[in-house]
Amino acid sequence: MQRAKITHTKHLINSQKQQLLVSFFVPLILMTSYFIYRKMAPFGSSSLLTVDLGQQYVDLFAYFRHTILHDPSAFFYSFSKAIGGDMMGTWAYYLMSPFNFILLFFPGKTITTGIFIITVLKYAFAGLTFAILLQKLYAKASWLIPGLATAYALMGFTIANQLNLIWLDVPILLPLIVLGIEQIFRTGKIRWFVLWLTLMLIINYYMAYMICIFSVLYFIYAFSAHDVSGKKGFQAVKRFIGGALLSGGLASWLLMPTFYILTQSKVQYTETSVKFKFDYFPFKMLSKLLPGTFNFEQMPSGLPNIFVGALCLAGFILYFTSRQIKLRERLTAAVISAFLFLSLCFQPLNLFWHAMQFPWWYPYRFSFLVCFWIIFLTARYLFTNPAFSAKSLLLTAGIFIIGFGYLWLNLKSFKSYVTQDQFIIGALFATLGLLALLLLKQRPKAAWLVTILIILDVFVNACWSLNNLSFVSQAEFGNYTTELDKTIGKIQKKDTGFYRIGTTYMRTKDDAMQAAFNGGSHFSSTFETQIPNFMQKIGQPDGDGFVTYSNGTLITDSLLNMKYWSKNIDANQLGSSVTSSSNPTMPPLTYRPDLASYQLVGQDSLTQTYKNPYALSIGFGASELVKSFDGSKLDPMQYQGELYSRLAGKKTSNLFKAQNFNEVIFQNINQTTKLTGSVLKKNSLSKPGIVTFKFTPPTNGAYYLTFGQELNPDNATFTIDGKTLTQYSPYRNTVVVNFANHSKGKTITLKIQLKKMSLWLENFTLYQLNQTEFTNLQSKLKAAPLKVTHYNSHQITGNITVGKNNRFLMTTIPYGKGWHVTVDGRTAKTTKVADTFVGVQLTKGTHTVKFTYWPPYLFSGLILSLLCLISSIGGLLWKHRQTPKKI
Repeated sequence: MQRAKITHTKHLINSQKQQLLVSFFVPLILMTSYFIYRKMAPFGSSSLLTVDLGQQYVDLFAYFRHTILHDPSAFFYSFSKAIGGDMMGTWAYYLMSPFNFILLFFPGKTITTGIFIITVLKYAFAGLTFAILLQKLYAKASWLIPGLATAYALMGFTIANQLNLIWLDVPILLPLIVLGIEQIFRTGKIRWFVLWLTLMLIINYYMAYMICIFSVLYFIYAFSAHDVSGKKGFQAVKRFIGGALLSGGLASWLLMPTFYILTQSKVQYTETSVKFKFDYFPFKMLSKLLPGTFNFEQMPSGLPNIFVGALCLAGFILYFTSRQIKLRERLTAAVISAFLFLSLCFQPLNLFWHAMQFPWWYPYRFSFLVCFWIIFLTARYLFTNPAFSAKSLLLTAGIFIIGFGYLWLNLKSFKSYVTQDQFIIGALFATLGLLALLLLKQRPKAAWLVTILIILDVFVNACWSLNNLSFVSQAEFGNYTTELDKTIGKIQKKDTGFYRIGTTYMRTKDDAMQAAFNGGSHFSSTFETQIPNFMQKIGQPDGDGFVTYSNGTLITDSLLNMKYWSKNIDANQLGSSVTSSSNPTMPPLTYRPDLASYQLVGQDSLTQTYKNPYALSIGFGASELVKSFDGSKLDPMQYQGELYSRLAGKKTSNLFKAQNFNEVIFQNINQTTKLTGSVLKKNSLSKPGIVTFKFTPPTNGAYYLTFGQELNPDNATFTIDGKTLTQYSPYRNTVVVNFANHSKGKTITLKIQLKKMSLWLENFTLYQLNQTEFTNLQSKLKAAPLKVTHYNSHQITGNITVGKNNRFLMTTIPYGKGWHVTVDGRTAKTTKVADTFVGVQLTKGTHTVKFTYWPPYLFSGLILSLLCLISSIGGLLWKHRQTPKKI
């Protein structure tokens, strides 16, 4: 008898291990096979890069490699983040996943292979942790586990957000956190809950916020499921709250500085007015339960991605009919379910889950919790001796019929992402799912067959959905990255000083992070609003979370220490001709005839490198007049001129002067003598409306145009001398456009062709730079440079000699609470200049100045985390001593 029991136990353990292995390897093999079929690198010519993964995350991953391998100080601060910015918030949101260490083995263009490996591993580990949860909760769990685990790993949220790779740690940790909550009731221990929740808070605070909310909901559910009350109930509540607070304390070294940065960035976009309304008719959500209903159109403002497969939906419904499960538990689950589904369509609850901010694309980001909940309750039903009563199965079938009936009658309203084929396949899987439940009723040992059906259902959805997406080719990414690294590497090898680099080409706004150089552009969700606000004032494209330094002038290049410019030569600097469809290796970003004023210092087959002789140091002696500068009411040209002049000691500026065009020709457009602010209207709808501006520069100086936000490629086409004017778009404020340089006596022709019936010439003005005045002012400002003697990503040290009229040290280091300055070893007070930069008052003479950045609240967070860690270890040791030893 004893031998038979031991044999049974060994068989059970072996079976459980096999289930875990299958739960891990099935998602891994399925998704790897699919990616190989799609020829993803390293297995073909494509890559997994698409949308944010290709436009943002891959560059941050390269920055991760650079920080870990070459510059650990970049963990705190980086001058690759536009013109400089705190990095703690960026790490906390984007880069704290332990999977990212895999990227250390994949430099340059091979980083796409690292991303491939991380992606399939995250699918696999999500299946594994869900399987672990089910095995720990249900001792008699069957071979249904791999099926349910795969349904979880390949749920609608994961497939739709594969391109948001930074979020895919959350499906891995959620089952472990839930298991930690269960341990509070089963063993009275909080260690696992604290461990996994702490890890989640560190890896991604944003998704952790959603898990914290769900943890409260799950605790309420577990409270009812375990039927605790009185003293035991109080103890459970106390342990849960204590564990949650302890997790927050242990993660505070990262959370506290991150929260401060959020107050300077995302928190400023928080919605203060809430509309009590439904975002859409709730029944429309049913369309997302069909396979393959995710595509590019669903990314910006689609419906929630809650696909889990037909059998899991049936199990979810059957859970509420099961008399083997206590009524109290089912009622609690019903209330939580109603809250979750209402959150998917009722705006106030949706906002609540997103921390009171409407997401920029990818709506209903908490849908992973809904998917988990559906599959979890299905498992709860299947692993608690289900009755599979005919009545409950008929009820489930009836609900399915009603749902499919609604979808069929409204199929046309979902035509952008649902086809008739998807409807038929969805109905087929629903039928097979119900038949599978009947099979389980008759033959419980047929669980493996049901598992195959579940896996097939979710894999069809994965393939169908991902087939709707296109991806960046490996050559497009790899060739650009190789050339960028080579070009930047040559500059940095020749000049080891501190400076910024601009480019007339761009793959993403985070190219500077990709190639580890100090740039001027950036895009991230944790970007402080201070820099976009400044860039907007000087005429650069800006938006929520991004800036693009594409429209620089001689003034801004000088001020911002843009010492080098790399220009693409694989396409005309104006862009390609109007009829050309070329796709250059180095995609053109901007038109910069200004580079003619700089010195050509390098060239290869794709790029030219120019050195800017007017670039000022990162810090320089300036006039105290700049302290009182307020450019809030100035247009971009006035702002640049006034700021630069005040720095040089002049109260007024004559750097820029408005110019008139020599000739303006109207074709099928109403004529007007006043251009700026006028509205151009077509005379005939059927004919093209074109206005031609001709200008012959009287000097070889620089000339600029200003374009209001209405003067964009959506409303008109712009050509200069027959070539498309290449400019970054969109822009929401007035931008400065390079027009001419070194073109004395040469007639330049600008043509604007309307795409609509009318066009507002918003802030449309031609300006001439006073080159003589600029040269004089620049000479004054470069007279007392900060000569940098040492620097890394969060520290700059240098020497400066100032006189009576330039004893104010102006820097183009973005102002921040974390900057600490010493002058000759003594702490110095900083001044905020132009609402953007760090300034320091000096006395006449020579000084050694040191700038050091420490993230605000980092030390406070470290102390709190350390105290929590010490108290936790102390508590564990005390409990260990109190535990009676067995004799």
